[in-house]
Amino acid sequence: MYAVIESGGKQHKVEVGQVLEVDLMQEESGSDHAFENVMLYVDGDNVHIGQPFIENAKVVAQIVE
Repeated sequence: MYAVIESGGKQHKVEVGQVLEVDLMQEESGSDHAFENVMLYVDGDNVHIGQPFIENAKVVAQIVE
């Protein structure tokens, strides 16, 4: 399972358990952040493609230092 999200004008492929470095996050370490600009979501044989984003989709990540 993976997704492609947009953050800060850049596209990132993300997977469960991955650590992703993004610029200029304002949240504190340990808090959650929802990336709502999800462009692609793949779960096995199920592929969801946004135009440009998937409606009502989000990727929730925990902020670490």
